Amino acid sequence: MNSGSGAESQNTPSISTRPVEPHDASFLLELYASTRDEELAQVPWTTEQKQAFVSMQFAAQQDHYRKQYPLAIHEIVLVNERPIGQLYVARLEHEMRIIDLTIMPDQRNGGVGSFLLRRLLDEAALAARVVRIYVEDFNPSLRLFERMGFKPVDKEGIHLLMEWTADDNATDE
Repeated sequence: MNSGSGAESQNTPSISTRPVEPHDASFLLELYASTRDEELAQVPWTTEQKQAFVSMQFAAQQDHYRKQYPLAIHEIVLVNERPIGQLYVARLEHEMRIIDLTIMPDQRNGGVGSFLLRRLLDEAALAARVVRIYVEDFNPSLRLFERMGFKPVDKEGIHLLMEWTADDNATDE
């Protein structure tokens, strides 16, 4: 398990990750569904139709990720040992590709995403790798990536390819 925040107090949450396990399937489906809530509120489907659609889309997404990035590391994000998200990263020869970083809606904007990204960016800087992620141009997390020093380098429809390099983000000490 990757430990989180160093010196911990009762008020500081412990952020960590662990590998996805088979018993995480229902949590991962619920997490995925949380990313589609706003979109599905627009359609006149029954609850059962929405659940079937989300299940089908989730299965297709997971299958695509496994085929596209067979060596990627898929982890559950934990705060105080409670699952609150997922981190899916492919460590390629010259690049770290963030395939998915999703936090449950009620846990967003609490610093967890920033903590995880900082950890990945530190790793990438040490390994002299660029970090890339596709983000929809309407996704609120785009602001987080921009704050962390990511820049858009390509656009495919609504998807922006965001890139971070240590050279672009070096600070004078």
